Parts: sequence; C-alpha cells; structure tokens
Amino acid sequence: MDRVGFLGLGIMGTPMAMRLAEAGVPLMVWNRDPSRCEPLLRAGAQHGATQDDVLRACRVNLFMLADEHAIDEVLGRGTPDFSRRVAGRVLVFMGTTAPEYATALAADIAAAAGTHVEAPVSGSKVPAEQGRLVAMLAGRADVVDEVEGIIKPMCRSIHRCGSEAGSALKMKLAVNLYLVTTVAALAESVHFAQRQKLDLDTFVSIINAGQMASPVAEIKGAKLRERDFSAQAAIHDVRKNSGFVVSAARSAGIATPMADTADRLYDETVRLGFGDEDMAAVVRAIEHRTESSSDAPDGGRRPAALEE
Repeated sequence: MDRVGFLGLGIMGTPMAMRLAEAGVPLMVWNRDPSRCEPLLRAGAQHGATQDDVLRACRVNLFMLADEHAIDEVLGRGTPDFSRRVAGRVLVFMGTTAPEYATALAADIAAAAGTHVEAPVSGSKVPAEQGRLVAMLAGRADVVDEVEGIIKPMCRSIHRCGSEAGSALKMKLAVNLYLVTTVAALAESVHFAQRQKLDLDTFVSIINAGQMASPVAEIKGAKLRERDFSAQAAIHDVRKNSGFVVSAARSAGIATPMADTADRLYDETVRLGFGDEDMAAVVRAIEHRTESSSDAPDGGRRPAALEE
C-alpha cells in the first residue's frame, strides 16, 4: 500500500490514526501541534513537518480537522496554494461539516484536478480506540472502493451513501440527531433520579439491563453517575454538530422539536463555561435550569440569564 496521509490528531484523530498504524497502514501524519504526532511516530508513522510535506508525499490523505475554517486554512483554499496541494490527490474528509460546505468544497477540489470523498464517522473516543466507528462514504465509486480498504481497521461497519457531495454528511446529521437527543434525555433522566434521591448505581443498572441498553447508554450513564466529564466527544463539538442538524432542518422545512431542545441545552452548557467537557456534561445545563427556576413545576424553562 502506498503511504497514506493523516492530518488532524485531536480527540478523535489520534485513536483513528493509531488503529491504522497498528494495522500496518503506512502513514505520514501532521498536526498543528507537532507533539500530538509523537504516539503515532512511536507506532511507526512518519512525520510531516508541514501539511505540504504530507500532501506531496501521499496521494490519499485523510482529514480529521476541527471545522470548515481549519480545512480551508490547511488546504489554502482561496489562495494559489490550493491547486498545488489538491491536484492529483484524493482528499478524504472524516469530520462533520455542513453539507452545503462539502458541496462547495468538492466543486473547488474537482476544479483543481483533485478528488473529494466524504467519510464522516459515527462514534466517539472509545469506539475510535476500539476500531468500532461507523463510517458513511460518498464519492466516486472506484475511489470509494480504495478509501474503504484503507479505513477498514478503524471501523465496525462502512456504509455507502451515494456519489453526490453532501449525501454522507446528511446521513451523519440524521444519525447525530438521534445521538444528541438520546444523550440529552439520558442526562435528564439521571438528573431526575438524583433529585428524587434514587440510587444511581441501581438506575444505571436498570437502563443497561433493559430495552434502552446501548453502548451510548452504558458509557454516558457511567460518566453521569461518576460525574466524569473528561471529554470523549466535547460539548463544543457536539453543539456545532447539533447546530448543523437544526440548520439543515430549517433549510428543508423539517420540524425537529427534540433536536431544537437538545441544541439549546448544549448551547447553554457551552455558555455556562463547560464546552471542553464531554457531551454528558449537558446535565449541567439541566441542573442550572432546576436551580434557576422559581417555579418548580415549570422547571424546564430556560433560565433568564441564558435567554438569547
């Protein structure tokens, strides 16, 4: 296999790249903070001092960058560097962006003689470490074949979502709608149980033994019980993704009452100063509403301090 580039070694990118390195995929890695590359170098990856080093050396490049701005900056989009970095390269974007951004980016990459592939993944840090992510692919069929073979070590399953730019990301947003509302509901349930002075060990055991059991319930239930909010999927990233869901729904005229509520809760958690904590910390916004409410039966109202 030719050497593969991997750009972006954050909470998700590091374990994803590590799964590839441990599976024997020859990698060249780059991150804005070069110290984040060190575990990958110990696992046999090469280091690119700049993104240009990686893009020159590797025809296929996987990107796990923070947001659209980071992608544009790394590629030099809108500058003369863009064509030089993109031409002849397969660029695989594994993070979550707005579908309309992906459509515009794909058009620019095609105009610069590059190839765009979407490959957003569902899962957080622990599934990434275990190689149990779920990938959604969109792009030209022959190129998607190649990409699927490369990313297989990090994935539990891989699903093809079409050839048009934006199609895999729309699927990811549908999945994210379920995720963000589920975790918000679990946090509210834990808060309810705690305020009712119920034993949280028993509560979590019942959830995990019944029909609501899932890997998400098991992992986030334990974090809520222990108040361990070390980030596996940080609140500020989840808030960004829930915003994509709400924005896409508005554009398409789709009603999303639960997603709207969850989006407000994640936004409140960020505004309370907990954006770097795990998404389970959305319980902090729920607690704040309880503590701020002057009318206990209507405790679900947004606290006045956080009204827009």
